[in-house]
Amino acid sequence: MQQIPVSLLTLVAGVIITLFSLWVGQHHSLLPIQASEQAPLVDGFFNIMVTIATALFVVVEGTILIFLVKFRHRKGDDTDGSPIEGNLPLEVFWTAIPTIIVLGLGIYSVDVFGRMGGLEVGGNSHTPVHVAQMPGSAIAATLSDPSGMEPEMAVPANDPDIGIGAGANEKGQRADLVVDVTGMQFAWIFNYPDSGATAGELHVPVGTDVQLNLSATDVIHSFWVPQFRLKQDAIPGIPTKLRFVATKVGTYPVVCTELCGGYHGSMRSQVVVHTPEEYESWLAENRIAQQPEGLKQAVAAVNSH
Repeated sequence: MQQIPVSLLTLVAGVIITLFSLWVGQHHSLLPIQASEQAPLVDGFFNIMVTIATALFVVVEGTILIFLVKFRHRKGDDTDGSPIEGNLPLEVFWTAIPTIIVLGLGIYSVDVFGRMGGLEVGGNSHTPVHVAQMPGSAIAATLSDPSGMEPEMAVPANDPDIGIGAGANEKGQRADLVVDVTGMQFAWIFNYPDSGATAGELHVPVGTDVQLNLSATDVIHSFWVPQFRLKQDAIPGIPTKLRFVATKVGTYPVVCTELCGGYHGSMRSQVVVHTPEEYESWLAENRIAQQPEGLKQAVAAVNSH
């Protein structure tokens, strides 16, 4: 019986592995839903990495299994193995292929980062937003302070230079909605400078170009919304930004991903994506709630104990 050529078997195996890896890369279900315009860019990059990783895993583990069977110790065979010292073509192959893959992924990742606005150079004009820590609490943010208590820091918050800025279609244009975000142990405070509203959770209208100006009062925090595929550090004294367009109405978690203290795990909030009508209604309600004279606005207070 004539044997099938090894080259033909290798070709067939390569086709099968390629098709299987492409299928896994598109149907892995490892990511949450996409809820921003930036999410498909990140997911496309992630899918390619899963495809490549699947192919490498199958090739490496499959080769190990084949060798375990083909070159296993057989009963009665006590001879030594062949004295193979090396194989230059094989060594060049397994060095060149990973190098090409890493370089390709690196170039692709820079392209994705640039299309999301990460390579954009921002402006230098800043408007200070005062954030203060109140006695008897670990976390507090105030809009006004009749007692005259000095704020801990003034956070620049108009157009920071660092972070995910405007995408290719928005460069040179001001965002439709600007929100100043302050991270502190252990909460997020969201201030809407155009309307004067302040909240402990982020509210945005769907389909609107939103820019978050992030700052921190104490240590480094990291603002992450998994469904948006966006994450940006909030750094004391260094303003950063995060710009996005939400595409699905819903409520999504906001998580701090930078270890920031003993209660880091509880530093969570949420972003609520409204329809335009619902957002205007929420904004109107918050304006009414914050109208009384002399009312000190404070949110997300936690006992210092």
